[in-house]
Amino acid sequence: MSSKKLKLGISPCPNDTFIFHALTHGKLNNTDLDFEVEHLDVEALNQSIVSQKFDVCKLSYAALANSLDDYQILRSGGALGKGVGPLLIAREELKEEEIDEAVIAIPGENTTANFLLSLAYPRSQKKRVMLFSEIEDAVLNGEVDAGLIIHENRFTYQDKGLISLMDLGNYWEEVSSSLIPLGGIAVKRSLDEKTKQELQRLISESVQYAFEHPQESADYVKAHAAEMDEHVIQQHIDLYVNQYSVDLGVEGEAAVKTLFDKAVEKELLAEISKPIFVS
Repeated sequence: MSSKKLKLGISPCPNDTFIFHALTHGKLNNTDLDFEVEHLDVEALNQSIVSQKFDVCKLSYAALANSLDDYQILRSGGALGKGVGPLLIAREELKEEEIDEAVIAIPGENTTANFLLSLAYPRSQKKRVMLFSEIEDAVLNGEVDAGLIIHENRFTYQDKGLISLMDLGNYWEEVSSSLIPLGGIAVKRSLDEKTKQELQRLISESVQYAFEHPQESADYVKAHAAEMDEHVIQQHIDLYVNQYSVDLGVEGEAAVKTLFDKAVEKELLAEISKPIFVS
């Protein structure tokens, strides 16, 4: 039987490589689908939706919200939960009015992190897009006044003498009373339903396999990680890969819809008419 080739885009971050290791390394019973994998920074992935480069890709939910004409969301493989939000950091305490005027490094305009920052500080306009792994150093050397950090950096900023001005995950939980939907797995609407269902099942099984055989993915995860410390890598996986990565469930689905509803309310997004999730 010939296999169907799909282009898969994921980030090099430990949560993605941990989740997708089994799927992309022949660990699952899959004879129908074959994957051409590319690892890109989160903002590069978000920008890929313009060209629809990937059949399946990890996207920030904020970017996903603007691509629902062409993509749907799979229920497996995403990053969503409590206490997993981005942090706004600086060298010293800043008052709210100072944050409004501060030059803030962000990991991408289309990231959920930036969306949450815009909700918390709507008057903040002096934003500078940077690779997420470079933001800490930019804050440290005074290149920017503050930085919005995601991924491994939330475990290392304090060691460098930086402080947290706001946990935007906690902020979101307070204003929405829901989980924080950071990133999800998008699939092209144009793919047939059988393929979408197979993808959803395989990614869920890949997460479960990773949980059951964590050492098998260790070398692959470390080879792509920006932060090489094994303890930091494990902290990253423990924080971002959870039950909602296996399946969004009712609570996870509601959190995503809440985020999208908030974006519509703030006129950041048009009303959504098409089905959001692969059933």
